[in-house]
Amino acid sequence: MSKSQNSASLKKKKTTTAIQNLPDAPLIADAMTIDAPEKKPDHITFRQTSRQNQALAMFGQQASEFLLVGGSRSGKSFIIVYHQLALALQHPGSRHLIARFRFNHAKNSIWLDTLKKVLKLAYPDVKVKWRNTDYYLEFENGSQVWLAGLDDKDRTEKILGMEFLTVFLNEASQISYEAYTTLKTRLAQKVDDARPQLFVDANPPSKKHWMYQVFYNNTEPETNTSLDKPRYGHLLMNPADNSDNINKEYMATLNSLPLRKRKRFRDGEFADDSECALWTDDLINATRMRRLADGTLPVSLKRIVVAIDPAVSSKDTSDETGIIVAGLGLDDHLYVLEDKTDRYPGPTDWARRAVALYQHYRADRIIGEVNNGGDMIETVLRGVDASISYKPVHATRDKLTRAEPVAAIYEQGKAHHIDQLLELELEMTSWEAKKGEKSPNRIDALVWAATELCLLPGHITGRARFNFRKKTEIRLLGTKKVFDIKNR
Repeated sequence: MSKSQNSASLKKKKTTTAIQNLPDAPLIADAMTIDAPEKKPDHITFRQTSRQNQALAMFGQQASEFLLVGGSRSGKSFIIVYHQLALALQHPGSRHLIARFRFNHAKNSIWLDTLKKVLKLAYPDVKVKWRNTDYYLEFENGSQVWLAGLDDKDRTEKILGMEFLTVFLNEASQISYEAYTTLKTRLAQKVDDARPQLFVDANPPSKKHWMYQVFYNNTEPETNTSLDKPRYGHLLMNPADNSDNINKEYMATLNSLPLRKRKRFRDGEFADDSECALWTDDLINATRMRRLADGTLPVSLKRIVVAIDPAVSSKDTSDETGIIVAGLGLDDHLYVLEDKTDRYPGPTDWARRAVALYQHYRADRIIGEVNNGGDMIETVLRGVDASISYKPVHATRDKLTRAEPVAAIYEQGKAHHIDQLLELELEMTSWEAKKGEKSPNRIDALVWAATELCLLPGHITGRARFNFRKKTEIRLLGTKKVFDIKNR
């Protein structure tokens, strides 16, 4: 279809709309000119919330990067996906990307949920082909919407070889600044007169996160130089703005959360470093190290452990299972390598993940906290691989007492995070340990790993392993990729 035919078929007219009352959304101009259909399409069967309408108005501004930030279930992801699909239908042959840190999260939350909801409610008459092998949607006009997880090296490499009209970074609190800047380079598809756009959404993490620095402070995080302010727009969206679509029980759950989580998941507030926390962002950043260009570690390690703090149950509302991989360097420093904490479907799933990490890093031992799981932890792990080296640990002291010696390692400059471990670091800098707040599972797993490696009297020296490990996606045991890792 030619450009003129496409324009005629849509029967569009220019509409000038004044932008008013957009709290938290910087105005690019007093008025804007946007393309609007002559009448509302018949297939639009849902009603946007007031905040979602404000988001759509902001997307029509001259900015090219947009952040929707706020509490849980506020309609952020829905309206961004809705807008991407509208652009896909409006611009034949265009490509659009939705990316999240972990592919399994992207698949479960976007592919199997949000995309289906948006299509059903907003575009019920639109025909679409679901390409379940490569995970993209294809419309009759040739437009495509791709899904990606940044923890999947093969899929990420494929995505980096493509060009897109729009990119959406979902739950960007887990996405590194490096990944954000890399994906921006894929906004290179030229389609008609359409403007490439990048969308970001998140439950707000710390003010030290790149999202706050870029969209609120308009500062480049690595050089601290000023950014072009008109390029960026942001809008606060909270659950209260989406109350018609949220049941009262869910709002009651948000209201009952501890203060720190309530501010993040209900009120949509970026967090400051807590005065009662044992760690600060500056403390962690001061000793951070990066993997080398080929993906290998920048240090040699003489001992590696995988620490597990299992959840009590596997319900959607249960705690996450903490899984941390850490190593002891030849310099006797602590190196935190991976955070694979997640809400796993069941014990077998987190056991497979832990064993896969154990095999991949050729670790010396798996450490498991048995306060909640008892002998079940070892039984499940050995059901996956009977040959593992396993050590149960039992908490006899309170969490603060166990965590303080680990914090001291950081204060001495002897603890290093390899690359960014965003969710772990958010929990470390916001856990109000000195107020007696319950510690998150990530921190518990970190404490067990650090204790085993650095704090036990006469801790095992181990054997020197040199720099051969590459950061790759670890899939569940039983898939071809894990066996390849195990046998190489």
